[in-house]
Amino acid sequence: MSSDKNNKGEGHRERLRDKFMSSGFSGFHDYEVIELLLTLATPRKDCKDAAKAALRRFKTLQGVLEASPGELCEIEGIGPKNLFGIKLVQAAAHRYLEKRLINKDPINNSKELFEYLNHDLRDKNIECFRVIFLDAKNKVIRTETLFKGSLTSSSVYPREVARAALDYHAAALIFAHNHPSGDPAPSSEDISVTRQLIFACKVMGVTVHEHIVIGDNKYFSFADNGYIEKINREFDMQVRELK
Repeated sequence: MSSDKNNKGEGHRERLRDKFMSSGFSGFHDYEVIELLLTLATPRKDCKDAAKAALRRFKTLQGVLEASPGELCEIEGIGPKNLFGIKLVQAAAHRYLEKRLINKDPINNSKELFEYLNHDLRDKNIECFRVIFLDAKNKVIRTETLFKGSLTSSSVYPREVARAALDYHAAALIFAHNHPSGDPAPSSEDISVTRQLIFACKVMGVTVHEHIVIGDNKYFSFADNGYIEKINREFDMQVRELK
């Protein structure tokens, strides 16, 4: 009886895989996508019920793919081992977006920049301050998380940011951090820290192009909303007054 059940489950897996190889995810229900990912690291066991339960819990395929490992493991039939397929897709998507970002000009394509940053920061439950280092042609040199925790003047050190820019021979920077609350509207502290960072970088001859705040699938752009230009003008005015 158990053998028949296993054979039936294996046949179902093969049909799912053949269906995917034939036409991709076209014609797949969302639960079947999740089921196929779970089968990658679940020997013989039927994953359909677990896939449907995950979809009920997180509402959408996107919700399942963005859920944390701890949340997914609360679903019956999902554990640390068979998370492999879901985490693999997440990691592959992150690598793909990062490589695509490196091969394009991020300054003129804020939506693509957001797409990468959103995937990178959206599921973090603490604020993470990321810096994208650019060369003189605005090509990405590297990205790095420099600070974690609430973004305050006491947690973000402009000197460290400027020093990192010099270490990586960066000509320009893009800043990004997430708001775990989901609301990307900048706080007064966000604005103050951005001002300090821009001032510190300008002293070192490094340009700040952007600071993006990532919320719940939406973002706030300091550049698009005029803050970067305004702070640069303020710096230039102070320099003129000192002469």
